[in-house]
Amino acid sequence: MQIFKALLSQLLACVAVLGLRTTFFLSISVWQTVAIQACLAALFSRGFHQPYWWLPIHLLFLPTVLLGLSWQVPAWLYLLILLLLTLLFWGTVKGDVPLFLSSSAVSQALIEIVSREQAKSFVDIGAGLATVVVPLAKARQDMAVVALERAPLPWLLATWRCRNLANVRVGRSSFWEQDLREFDVVFAFLSPLVMAKIGEKIRREMRCGCLFVSSSFPIPNSQPESVLELNDSRKTKLYCYRID
Repeated sequence: MQIFKALLSQLLACVAVLGLRTTFFLSISVWQTVAIQACLAALFSRGFHQPYWWLPIHLLFLPTVLLGLSWQVPAWLYLLILLLLTLLFWGTVKGDVPLFLSSSAVSQALIEIVSREQAKSFVDIGAGLATVVVPLAKARQDMAVVALERAPLPWLLATWRCRNLANVRVGRSSFWEQDLREFDVVFAFLSPLVMAKIGEKIRREMRCGCLFVSSSFPIPNSQPESVLELNDSRKTKLYCYRID
């Protein structure tokens, strides 16, 4: 659905620019035309309620294509870039959340949290490149760690990074399909667009007394047990929710 909205936004922007030039006989350069088209595509994208991370894609799409044509970039390179982006942001084009990377401060905070909780099991429901899972599993080798990642390329890299960690299982599946009952601590760095639905899932599936930790984005209309503000470049906040 999101890819259809993106294509429609680009098409409408092209039609609008051609209409403006034809109607008002505008004398503008090719690059000015492309810049106007890119801005209009971004506006149409917001009109279709696409997530904010689509904005830079719309703003850069046609200018990048024109730049490639002016540099006479071979056609196979476009295909290679498209393939890599698809493998990296597999779920994003389907409306899922994009790839977010956590800082080392987040990993250290989670090590302290799972130690305080005396957790025996932990899951990162959007593991990305395993930036959280690897240091956590090394620090707590007695704890079973699960990393879930849907996008093929991040999943492959996460699997490689965890290859020597006996207490880690990397699964290539959507977090919506994972039953959370078996985990003492659940961690997520997702998107504000899905947090309400995530809140329903954890209340339905997680056991009483267990802890859900969300990086950066709170669950709407829910009061966290605590909020930890970290001293990293983003001033990341960890919202901790006790399941009752």
